[in-house]
Amino acid sequence: MAHTPAYRIWLVEDDHKLASLLATELRRFGYEVILADDYKLLRDEFLTVQPDLVLLDINLPQYDGFYWCRQIRAVSRVPIIFISARADDMDQVRALENGGDDYITKPFNIELALAKVSSCLRRTYGEYALVKDPQVLRRGQLLFKKNGNQVVFGDATLELTGKEFQLLWCLAEHAGDIVDRNTLLEALWDDMDFIDDNTLTVNVARVRRRLAELGLPDAIETKRGQGYSLNVAKLQYSTK
Repeated sequence: MAHTPAYRIWLVEDDHKLASLLATELRRFGYEVILADDYKLLRDEFLTVQPDLVLLDINLPQYDGFYWCRQIRAVSRVPIIFISARADDMDQVRALENGGDDYITKPFNIELALAKVSSCLRRTYGEYALVKDPQVLRRGQLLFKKNGNQVVFGDATLELTGKEFQLLWCLAEHAGDIVDRNTLLEALWDDMDFIDDNTLTVNVARVRRRLAELGLPDAIETKRGQGYSLNVAKLQYSTK
């Protein structure tokens, strides 16, 4: 199997021996693997881990995998592969109906499991991924919709002015990187000769206030003397 990008996989499996074996094999092929820790708070843990793919057992303490799959689907479209000793067709149907993308029956061939993980990641992020909608952008748990100048965070939708949205979209396109002031000015105004530099500062402050309405007051960071940056790590639900 070819070397894989460092995708983050969250393994939700309470059989510690199997979890250790599977995690070891996944790491051997270059994946970052995080094992579930608190089976009472899996939704919160998912939001903290921010994985690229979830391997989810069905028989779990407290609530079953079907329940947790629905909880994850309420906040994310991340690919989810069920792993279970249940071989009945109806269990596999339930897994798909509850939001799963694939199903692996225990005991399984490790090569098959790795192949399914690789295939699911390619379909979602790699060469087989669907063409992305140029009107929609996702950063962390924040969804940007050009049509309507809207940002969506959980159940809340915020409608911005044209300039506010253009500013936030430009930062989102370069999330994690510093966007200098001139780049932002050019993105927002056609003729910079008549724009006071303080206008950008005012607009950034206004967008920060709007994001604070969603509970994201620190998402935009000022890089003194350089510009601004959108911190993706701050674009997630609070686990407090």
